[in-house]
Amino acid sequence: MIVSALLTSLGINFGLCILFFTLYSVLRKQPSNYEVYMPRLLADGLSQQRRFNLQMLLPTPGWVRRAWQPSEEEMLASAGLDAVVFMRIIILSLRIFCVAGIIGIFVLLPVNCTGNQLASIDFANLTSDSLDVFSISNVNNGSNKLWIHFSAVYIVTVFICCLLYYEYRYISSKRVTYFHSSKPQPHQFTILVRSIPVSVGISVSDSVERFFTQYHPSTYLSHVVVHRTGKIRNLISNTKKLYKRLIHFRTESPQSKFECGGCCGLFPHKGDLLEQYEKKFEDSEENLRLEQSDTSSAGEEVRAAFVSFKSRYGAATAFHMQQSVNPTQWLTEKAPEPHDVYWPFFSSSFMGRWISKLLVVLACISLTVLFIIPVLFVQGLANLAQLEVWFPFLKSILSITFVSQVITGYLPSLILLLFLKMAPPIMKFLSSIQGYISNSEIEKSACDKVLWFTIWNVFFGNVLSGSVFTQISILLEPKKIPAMLAVSVPAQASFCIAYVVTSGWTSVATELFRMIPFICSLISKPCVRSSDDEVEVPSLPYHKDIPRLLLFGLFGITYFFLAPLIVPFLLIYFCLAYIIYRNQFINVYAPKYETAGKYWPIVHHLMIFSLVLMHAIALGIFTLKKLPLASTLIIPLPVLTLLFNAYCSKRFLPIFTAYSAETLIKKDREDHNDATMAEFFARLETAYFDPALLPIQYSTNYDSRTSPLLPSTEV
Repeated sequence: MIVSALLTSLGINFGLCILFFTLYSVLRKQPSNYEVYMPRLLADGLSQQRRFNLQMLLPTPGWVRRAWQPSEEEMLASAGLDAVVFMRIIILSLRIFCVAGIIGIFVLLPVNCTGNQLASIDFANLTSDSLDVFSISNVNNGSNKLWIHFSAVYIVTVFICCLLYYEYRYISSKRVTYFHSSKPQPHQFTILVRSIPVSVGISVSDSVERFFTQYHPSTYLSHVVVHRTGKIRNLISNTKKLYKRLIHFRTESPQSKFECGGCCGLFPHKGDLLEQYEKKFEDSEENLRLEQSDTSSAGEEVRAAFVSFKSRYGAATAFHMQQSVNPTQWLTEKAPEPHDVYWPFFSSSFMGRWISKLLVVLACISLTVLFIIPVLFVQGLANLAQLEVWFPFLKSILSITFVSQVITGYLPSLILLLFLKMAPPIMKFLSSIQGYISNSEIEKSACDKVLWFTIWNVFFGNVLSGSVFTQISILLEPKKIPAMLAVSVPAQASFCIAYVVTSGWTSVATELFRMIPFICSLISKPCVRSSDDEVEVPSLPYHKDIPRLLLFGLFGITYFFLAPLIVPFLLIYFCLAYIIYRNQFINVYAPKYETAGKYWPIVHHLMIFSLVLMHAIALGIFTLKKLPLASTLIIPLPVLTLLFNAYCSKRFLPIFTAYSAETLIKKDREDHNDATMAEFFARLETAYFDPALLPIQYSTNYDSRTSPLLPSTEV
């Protein structure tokens, strides 16, 4: 890629960012858009209707100041520890690339430019130069200047490891502090027990009661058996739809309700339609209640139950101990928060979950392999000469300078970005059928899948395809492979820069503008909203946004010494992300669950992987650049990095797996003299009732038919 192609991509994306920022600054002030740009404030009753003034039509940067103001403690109180961890990823990246940027731009870049291995830089016609001349490929083989790159690899590795240790320790302490400061929560006293053995004539509930009163008599409190409620959920969904239609029909003007439709009485009166809707709704409501009553019987029980204990330590003891001689029975898991439970999971058997996990692994591998097809197509677009060979009839069009710059500099990244948009929802669906018991675990698993899918296809599949797959003939001559990699692998940084600009700058700008919710709002505005409709407050899709942040971190760490020109673009991206996501946490997103920082180990391990990958690339580059001593001295670096990671895993990772006995007992003792604990334990006995079995109250006339189907004493 030449400099002019990069500048074209830069100009297009910079213009889009300015457009989105301007539109957001104006549209967010319009009361009709409050549900799009500040749904959280609207739901909390903190947004105020303002009188129209001219300033509402002018773009203003006041939102930037308001997003900057909240402290981390205020962010923790309003958005939770997961939001703080997310922002710490951005802060960590900013710290890393500030130091890497100083070294790369002011030290390594001048060294690369003074080389002439590929070509000398033509400063008089800089836009026609290839971006390769700014990379390490342009440094002469065997040059002592390569020792500067060697030193940079060591300095940045040590700096990143120090930051990772500090951040791991900081987040660990925040996690423990967050636990100590929290009020008693149901999931702290509860575990999930699966694969419950049941004898003939004995219900699952009786089996659980007998087992835990016998083996945990001093700590056992109560239990709630899980039921199969898939059919009920479908009925609830249909009943809700009928209810909304009925309310909408009732809110129409009285005149329109009783007008005749059509001619000669062929169409029913509106009054008849209203009666039909009321009859359908009453029938649906009655069917739902009957199905709830049938499902609450012992015959619809699943061999799983939420078991609650009188103390956190009692729940932790039951969770960590093997309950049965047969390790496939009485399997225990941590219970999620009640509102975080993913109820459809419980329809799977033990063998069904095991098979589904195997199928999901195969599906992820197949999806990753199939995705190489659009990756190869994207690389073909990035290579103009190859594109002319594939499509000779486009030669005249490709000869136009601006067209060729757009195709090679902007279009490949845009196409790859559009294909990657499909990955998060697919991976979340695959995780949902894998047997996880909570939405938070599903998103955490999807985050891992999306991360490695993206790394393989964008970094390995895309970056390396430009140096290997597009030069198949070289594979037939193995002696030429090292020479080809020494030049081509660093040269792929030009695509990475374009990808950061396209996928990074524009995506974070669209995150602020919220294009899809805004378009949906425009479409739904003509529809009449019911007064019963609540403002829908979304939550941040961690499984989509965390992998993007970490992918750009991988680009920066592995390429800062190869092509330091990438670092300024990354710094701009993370600066934009810092302000925009703070704004979104304040105005848009509300936490739907709380993992208390469990995403951080994913961040730490990916950073370690990035460092080791950088060391592997440095080893190959110094070897091919005929600096064998530097290659030898690089070898201890990945070994020391992995030893550092092993220490961090021993020191901090257990804190993210489970709380210590010291922490749990201390918290239990604090609550021992709390007068409100009796009321909490009373609520705990019913905290894990399936919402599908709770009484429905859609009817305007509440009578005995809507009394609870499950009495509070049933456990």
